[in-house]
Amino acid sequence: MRIYTRSGDKGQTSLIYGDRVDKSDLRVEAYGTCDEANSAIGVALSHLIREKWEGKTEFLSSMQKIQTILFHVGAELATPKGKKVTWELKKEHIDELEQYIDKWDADLAELNNFILPSGHEASAGLHMARTIVRRAERTAVALGDEVNTLVVSYLNRLSDLLFVAARYVNQHLGGKELPLHPDV
Repeated sequence: MRIYTRSGDKGQTSLIYGDRVDKSDLRVEAYGTCDEANSAIGVALSHLIREKWEGKTEFLSSMQKIQTILFHVGAELATPKGKKVTWELKKEHIDELEQYIDKWDADLAELNNFILPSGHEASAGLHMARTIVRRAERTAVALGDEVNTLVVSYLNRLSDLLFVAARYVNQHLGGKELPLHPDV
């Protein structure tokens, strides 16, 4: 199988089930942004591979599961309204994100001010992924009733999780959180 098909050379692409749409279509933007976020998470996690951190394996396993679900969220966004999705997002997936958030946040110092994305490379990368997920969420919201409402909830919660995960990584790997100084 070739990696190139030349079918997108005129600015269109295929959704799942073969429907052709412009590459500027909001649906394409939404699933493309999920793919971008997934790649950013992967870059952040690659920085953790070399670290000596006792909880690394469990954290990496959780994050890789999240990456897999995010891939499926993108596939759901690539499925036209009214068509059956091959893998369906469920409320349990959102509940699982909340469990990770609660577990990791319980170890963190309370925040009394905004922080700048900073610290360990993995933490900064997770902050970047968080902002990309927020863009995916905004795009999914713009699609309105074209999108399963759980997709928007999942993306919203995932951005919260990535914020907590970035702080969690900083704390465990000695990354310094930089507070926002509004008087600059």
